[in-house]
Parts: sequence; structure tokens; C-alpha cells
Amino acid sequence: MAPVSWIDADRLWGRLMALAEIGATPAGGVNRQALSDGEIAAWHSVINWAREAGLTAATDPAGNLFLTLAGRDPTAPPILIGSHLDSQPTGGKFDGAAGVMAALEAAVSLTERGEIPARDIIVVAWMNEEGCRFAPGMMGSETFAGERGISAIRATRDASGISVGEALDRLHAAFPDLPRKPLGFAVDAYVELHIEQGPLLEAAASTIGVVTGIQGKKTFQVVVEGVEGHAGTLPQRERRDALAAFARMATALHAEIGAIDAEIKFTIGRVMAEPNAPSVVPSRVTFSIDLRHPDNSVLNQAGARVGLLCSRHASPCMVTVTPLVDAHSNQFDASLRERIAQAARDQDFPAMVILSAAGHDARHLAKVCPAAMIFIPCRDGASHVEHEWTEPADVAAGASVLAQVLHELAFAGR
Repeated sequence: MAPVSWIDADRLWGRLMALAEIGATPAGGVNRQALSDGEIAAWHSVINWAREAGLTAATDPAGNLFLTLAGRDPTAPPILIGSHLDSQPTGGKFDGAAGVMAALEAAVSLTERGEIPARDIIVVAWMNEEGCRFAPGMMGSETFAGERGISAIRATRDASGISVGEALDRLHAAFPDLPRKPLGFAVDAYVELHIEQGPLLEAAASTIGVVTGIQGKKTFQVVVEGVEGHAGTLPQRERRDALAAFARMATALHAEIGAIDAEIKFTIGRVMAEPNAPSVVPSRVTFSIDLRHPDNSVLNQAGARVGLLCSRHASPCMVTVTPLVDAHSNQFDASLRERIAQAARDQDFPAMVILSAAGHDARHLAKVCPAAMIFIPCRDGASHVEHEWTEPADVAAGASVLAQVLHELAFAGR
């Protein structure tokens, strides 16, 4: 087959750049956190673009956005394509957003071919993939897949004390005309396009990454409890200094877990000390742990060491370790992966197989339906930063591969 462009590259890029203006930061990035005013504004734009092409919009109790291109058989399980619209506080223009815009472009381009798919095609934007405002992330896809209850996510609060439930109610109030889908429904297949968030595609001069799976991830919240005291009068031997205990824990964790092998990824990404005053011995430290590895057995062994090491180095303070995320490594559907690889070959895009080092909503969809991911390169592998960048040609290539795969699924099935 000769190379075929299945999408309008200029329209796709224009909409992606327009979306990047919502929550734009002075340094050229995007701050559009989950369930914020920025995400509400992004919903308005995306819904309007979808409705212009004849797609219908709906949501669900978890705040996921669904844009449906109706098929001939509305009773058949639909095909889902998409990603997320929320960003990190100092995020980039492409993480998540490129996947939603590519999915919308693939669906819109299909309507312009004048063909009606055999089943519904639904473009989805999952709620709170990033997990920076409300932790942990991927709330929308996890709840859709039945891995978390709606009551549990609604009770979660951000640093300002606002609950997910309050923010969800505010989101839904901004779109009173949107129908509500049930929380989770049968799906025929799910395909997600995303920037790689790593350097491998760029280093190999590959345009398309055929993602084999996602490495496993565990996260923890650790709270160290001590006793505050006067920095000038309390003797060292009498102190129960929570920050000193944290320092011992962090050193031990990095030395033992962070050095397991070349594939381990161990991060303490957030540390909060209280009362956080220059002349007061800290009485409480709360910190986060992010632990990843592609081998589930190694991941489990490393995760089991977290609590032990924290307890060993806590005295004379107390420590509580709370697991938040426990996501094993997974493999994506072989048939869908071959369709993606074949579409890349058909369109003469260099491609390679690749394991995802970052987590994505597709991990949770893979538990309820055949799922796969398409990666496109990002400059220097940089992501979750304001200078995150992907070339327009690479965005178009990924969307075109997605559109071909979508066309095949919509008319030929799996």
C-alpha cells in the first residue's frame, strides 16, 4: 500500500496549539490540573470541536468525557480512543492532550470519508490521569475499570482541602446539558496515542513506537511523627526530630532500593515538613515514594522493603507507611500491536517496539478489553516540563497511524 495520510495535519496541530493556550504558563508550558477552571475551559473547546463534526458528548460520575461518533449498531460494544486533558502544574503542551486531539482528529476524519462505522467510536478524556492535584492519579480510568469505587475517589482532597467530590460536582454543574453514561460499560477495544516521555524513539530515529506494555508501579505516602521544640533550647539528645528521621529513611531507601539494578526507578518526589519554621524542630514530615520496575517480582520485593526500612530508621519518631498505587507490569494486546506496526509500515513511518516506562490510562483499560498504545517521539525525552516538545510531523504521523487502525477496527473488527 502506498503511504496514506488519514487525517488533516494542519487542523490537528491548530487545535492542539489552541488547547495549549488554556492554562498556558509564561515559560511556554501548561498548568491545567484535574477538575480545575482550565480543564473546564478545555472541555468547552473540545466538545465544541466534536459537535461541529456531528459527535455527541456525555460524561459519567467519575468526570470522564466521552465524545461519540455513532455507528450502525448502537448495541455493540464501542471502540474507545483517547487519553487525558489534565496536566502537571508545570507541564507541557503534549502530554495527554496530543492523545485526545489525535483521537478526535481520527474520528472526525472518519466522518469526512462519508462512512458509518459498524459500532460506536468514542473519543475519551480520562479524569485526573496526572495525580498532581488529587493523588493518586488515573482516577477516571481506574474507576471506569472497576478498580476503585466512586465514593473513595470523591473523598480525596487536594492541598487546599477541596475534595474530588466537590470538584466533580462543580465540573458537572458547568455542563448541565451533558448526558451521564454509566460508570463503566463494555468496550470492544481501546487505543491510546501518547508522547513517549523518554528518549528512545528520538535516539533510534523512529517515528512510531509500538508499545509492548507498561512497567509496574507502586506508590506510598509516608508520615513521620515527632515532637516540635525550640531550636535554641531543646538538647539534641532529647529531640524527636521528624526531619532528621526522614533524612535517615531517605538515605537508606536510596542506598538499598534505588541501587537494586539498572532498571529500578525510585523517587521521593514530594516532601512536606511541619511546622516548617526556621527555629522549630520539625514535628511531622509527609513524603511520597514512587517505585517502578518492569519485572513484577523485583517490584514486589522492592515494595516490601519500603516499610521495613522506614521503620528501621524512624526511632525515636513514629512512622506510618500507606500504600497508594499497586499496578503490576502489563502486556498490551498482540493483535492490536500488529495492526499498529502494519499501519506504520503501510504509511512508511519508521517504527520500533518499546516498553512504556511511564504509567498511562491504557494500563487500566487493558484489564477490561483489548488495549494498545502508540508512542510518538518527544525532544530529548523531556516531559512533565514546560519545554516539552513534539514535532508537528510526528504528531500527524501518530494520528494518521491511529486513524488507519481505527478504520480497520471500525469496519473489519478484530
